[in-house]
Amino acid sequence: MTFPCTLSSRLRLSNWLLLGCLAAGPAFAATPPTTSPLPAWDELSAEQREQLTAPIRERWNAEPAQRQRMLERARRWQQMTPEERTRAHRGMKRWEHMTPEQRTQARALYGRMRTLAPAEREADSPRSTRTRPSIPLCRRTSDAWPAPSRTIR
Repeated sequence: MTFPCTLSSRLRLSNWLLLGCLAAGPAFAATPPTTSPLPAWDELSAEQREQLTAPIRERWNAEPAQRQRMLERARRWQQMTPEERTRAHRGMKRWEHMTPEQRTQARALYGRMRTLAPAEREADSPRSTRTRPSIPLCRRTSDAWPAPSRTIR
């Protein structure tokens, strides 16, 4: 089935398409603007410093019982090497993606590992064996991997 189109309507349509492509082209083809390196802390404006410290101030004031813990974490963070900080970030991301059951398992494993001597801890660590750890790297639900409907031979 064909639609009756006049030459003028086809030209108008093609002009609109061409105009749309030309208008959208720079948005897709433009390279991101080069940004200059961010300034050192001393070079930040008062407004920029406020933006950075406001969330911490809000947590500090909202949770007085957590203040000691926040200070301890800040001290530990300052003492970490860049590699340790990267590992800590990965651990936080893993934690965020765990189900409540997986978090319970992780807490139990951590509690058990803390009571072991370093040699026993290394021998009992999931990393020291070639088996898959009981806590997966990402959240998986039962419906995420459906069972095959038939046997494959």
